[in-house]
Amino acid sequence: MRLMFRTLVLGLVLGLTALLVPDSTPAPTRFTLVKVDRAAGVDVDPDVLWILGVGSDARPGEDPSRSRGDALQMVGIDTRTGAATAVGIPRDSWVPIPGVGSNRVNAALYYGGPQLLGETVGNLLGVQPDYVMLAPFSSLANLISGIGGITVDNPRAFADQYLHPEGWPAGKVRINGMKAVEFARVRKALPRGDFDRSANQQLVLRGIQEKISRKADQPGWIEKQVLSVLKHLKTENVSPKELFRIAQAIAQVDSAKVTTCVLQGSIGNVGGASVVLPNTADAKRYGDAARDDATIERC
Repeated sequence: MRLMFRTLVLGLVLGLTALLVPDSTPAPTRFTLVKVDRAAGVDVDPDVLWILGVGSDARPGEDPSRSRGDALQMVGIDTRTGAATAVGIPRDSWVPIPGVGSNRVNAALYYGGPQLLGETVGNLLGVQPDYVMLAPFSSLANLISGIGGITVDNPRAFADQYLHPEGWPAGKVRINGMKAVEFARVRKALPRGDFDRSANQQLVLRGIQEKISRKADQPGWIEKQVLSVLKHLKTENVSPKELFRIAQAIAQVDSAKVTTCVLQGSIGNVGGASVVLPNTADAKRYGDAARDDATIERC
């Protein structure tokens, strides 16, 4: 009953926003949601929603949708069971980019925007995203601050002499704002570099989801957060009905059914630059599992 009521409220919030936002004072864009164009004949499970989350490293004044994607997480949500999974893609993965040639996967955003990045990651995993959600790191910091910070279960102590010299201890760590973003960006101080960085990004995502779950019972809290995101959301080819479906799917995620994994590979060298050579067999295995209703809860 509570879930049904919350769903109705979210629908009302989204409906009112669709009517009111065009006439309100424009707010700065912090998030961009793009519907991915699918090729004809692609087999799609209507009950599983796939969103490619992208943290853009755009600097002030740069277009986030044409910079390089610094954080890449493919998130799948089964709307029937509340199960969710996140597959981390190391940003330095050397992969084919349609129409461009081989390059680091995050370069696809620079060359062709969210559509090309979605196609590139989809080709790698064998499952195409329905949407790409793009956010500069400052926007992610604002979101985390807006929900009052998060707690992550840090598996190892580490520090970065530039971003956070005092470092983060092992164990439960409360982080907020830009410090949470910095936690997710450090690479060189971690034993497995890009792979551990991607895993830390998933710790931040899990921290956000757990914080939202704990706050969800507070009257009006979820609705306030939805309105805050929508106020700063730019959409491309996404209808209010689709926004409602996405909000409903996220609201129904069961914390006990969330799994994460990072696409593995080896470190290689291309043209004198260090890159990640992803294990493409594993990548396809993730995609095969994603298309199997029984395995979406396992990454």
